[in-house]
Amino acid sequence: MTVNSNSRPTIYACYGGYITQAIVNNLAPLLFLIFRDSFGIPLEQITLLVTVNFLVQLGVDLVAAKVADKIGWRKCLVAAHVFAALGLAGMGILPMVLPPFAGLLCAVTLYAVGGGLIEVLISPVVEACPTENKAGIMSLLHSFYCWGTVAVVALSTLFLAVFGKDSWQILAMCWAVFPLAVGACFTRVPIYPLTEEGEGLSIRSLCRMKSFWLFVVLMVAAGASEQAMSQWASAFAESGLGISKTMGDLLGPCIFSVLMGSARVFYAKMSERIGLNSFLIYSGILCVGAYLLASLSPVPALALVGCGVCGLSVGILWPGVFSLAAAEIPKGSTAMFALLALAGDLGCSGGPTTVGVLSGAFNGELKTGLLFAIVFPVVMIAGALILKRNKT
Repeated sequence: MTVNSNSRPTIYACYGGYITQAIVNNLAPLLFLIFRDSFGIPLEQITLLVTVNFLVQLGVDLVAAKVADKIGWRKCLVAAHVFAALGLAGMGILPMVLPPFAGLLCAVTLYAVGGGLIEVLISPVVEACPTENKAGIMSLLHSFYCWGTVAVVALSTLFLAVFGKDSWQILAMCWAVFPLAVGACFTRVPIYPLTEEGEGLSIRSLCRMKSFWLFVVLMVAAGASEQAMSQWASAFAESGLGISKTMGDLLGPCIFSVLMGSARVFYAKMSERIGLNSFLIYSGILCVGAYLLASLSPVPALALVGCGVCGLSVGILWPGVFSLAAAEIPKGSTAMFALLALAGDLGCSGGPTTVGVLSGAFNGELKTGLLFAIVFPVVMIAGALILKRNKT
């Protein structure tokens, strides 16, 4: 991959942006039991924090394009990291000065605003950089979310093991330092325009394009294929290896994230030899196989292998669709990336929900729900085949 030396600091800052995104999405779930024990908040109520995080990010997806184009990407990126830092620090402070659950909700809302802005803006900033092999660079960029997830889970678990669970407030404030550092970087690095002023397509224009709606469907399928399995990674680790829930929470997400990140790095290295559209099709086929192995295998250890293979198979889906859309609709502007991020988030919510609802309909049989979730990678394969046919 060839990267212009002037744009290298921008790309490195964007790597940090995706690590920040991983922090805001993965730190709080590691502390759920501590919140319950420290504040006496029911676990059912605490899990609402995940829902609030998702809903706020979804709302930010809807408005971020107009805001960013109006006040500028740089200001929005700096603000995003300030919001993330305030929310992470607030998670350690606000429950002590407000009613605990209200304090946690305020903290989550703050860092969710930052997370939503990061999700919408980081990819188009990298796409706008004067680089060759944009698909490979986009894939490598998104791998940093995976490495960030592994770092948050592993380092936070180690911190709490060494200093004790009562040190969780210090842990939250330590993590808040990282987005502040990344935000400072964004005050200085070059920011390149994605399109010339006035040339970017409006939301109305995008919605009139059939190809755009195909990419929307692909993003929903990508998010659903990833999260329908990812949300159950801990359960597979526990059942597959017979380990404790704590170790399952640590090992399951780490296996999934490491393999997902590895797939993104692999494509970044091999992107000049492998066509992106074909790689999406192969990844979708592998994903179907992973879901079949996880849902139909009578051996728990093989079900765990299916979970890991799924992480490997979904790695390229999200950044791959972004790259294909940018190449197919070069004047898509920030609005396109915002709407595609929104579609991906809907998939991330709908995938696990579908598995849960269908599992409940079959007496809580999780494997049955995962079997039905095969529809998501099948949709991905079909959409990628349509794109390939349209180009021939």
